Amino acid sequence: MIISRTLKNFLKIKVAVAGLIIISLIFVMAILAYAIAPDNTPYANDQQITLSNLKPGKTVSFLNIKSNKKTETHSWGYKIMHGFPTQHIRIPFEKYKIKGDSIFITEYGSTSQTKFQSSYHLANVFFAIDRDKTIQEKNNKFIFTTVNGQIKSIASSKLKKQIPEKAINKQTFWLGTDRFGRDLLSRIIVGSRISVSVGLIAVGISLFVGIVLGLIGGYYGGVTDKLIMWLINVVWSIPTLLLVIAISMVLGKGFWQIFLAVGLTMWVEVARVVRGQVKSLKEKDFVMSAKVLGISNRRIMFRHILPNTTGPLIVISAANFATAILLEAGLSFLGIGVQPPMPSWGNMIRDHYGYIVVDQAYLAIVPGIAIMLMVWSFNVLGYGLRDAFDVKN
Repeated sequence: MIISRTLKNFLKIKVAVAGLIIISLIFVMAILAYAIAPDNTPYANDQQITLSNLKPGKTVSFLNIKSNKKTETHSWGYKIMHGFPTQHIRIPFEKYKIKGDSIFITEYGSTSQTKFQSSYHLANVFFAIDRDKTIQEKNNKFIFTTVNGQIKSIASSKLKKQIPEKAINKQTFWLGTDRFGRDLLSRIIVGSRISVSVGLIAVGISLFVGIVLGLIGGYYGGVTDKLIMWLINVVWSIPTLLLVIAISMVLGKGFWQIFLAVGLTMWVEVARVVRGQVKSLKEKDFVMSAKVLGISNRRIMFRHILPNTTGPLIVISAANFATAILLEAGLSFLGIGVQPPMPSWGNMIRDHYGYIVVDQAYLAIVPGIAIMLMVWSFNVLGYGLRDAFDVKN
């Protein structure tokens, strides 16, 4: 009955519902990041310096040359989590022609005064050539041999026809490229994982620490409560960003360190709310009855009192999620958060904030809008949940 009433009240708040929809879409995008990103290499870090600062919507052709580097075989699930290692060397070009057993390309960025032209043997395009190796396809479609790493002979009657279909592809950079020639859209998509992850883990840490301390202080009272309140007041008096920076300096720079640093600074509000709720609930009849029946204090706290604090905790968690995203972005912007080449919306702004005064301001504005949209969604969701749990409604 209470759940249905709360849900009904929440659905009446349209802006909160919109925030929940946006958050859900971002979560799905973060989970499937490497499956939907145009650049699905690890960290979306395919750097093409000749394509730096491309305008949004630009389409470029690529010649894919088989790489000699061996790539480890992983399951599809592993690749979804960590990216798809590339098996090709991608070379952007403007035009090409096939002559004999080679393909000649005019590389991207060539001008009438300066032309960058390269040629590649067709065997190099399709195969990873090893020293003194003979490769033969079934039905003798083509065969070639190498001596000391050089092509000695080749029969390629059908190989040339496969070039447009298997060796050349086009990619449209819908949001352009950054200063390193990386696809900005892919970096935004993969970077959403950092924001979602830091929110989930940091909020989880803050809930664990805050709930435990709040329950103990509120339930037992006395000296225990005074010590916990002293700790809460000390941590509460330190500016959050300074405390996060201090913890980050102690733990060091990195992916997991930033999660711990943010999580260990947001438990204070959780502990205060839980402590207040426990103090008011521990005198209720159902708690007194549980004590009379001889139920252990731990079970009373976690099985009888804690479930009654769910509403306020959900609201606090939504607000803390937004705070965690802002803190992570701020630390990454300062250079002490997530480190390159791992994409983060914060370090993307840091890399390109100088472009705000020129005609490529979108390089910093787009990740800024992503941060703003996600923080706004969690804030309106928190306000909506607060009103939905209000018993007066």
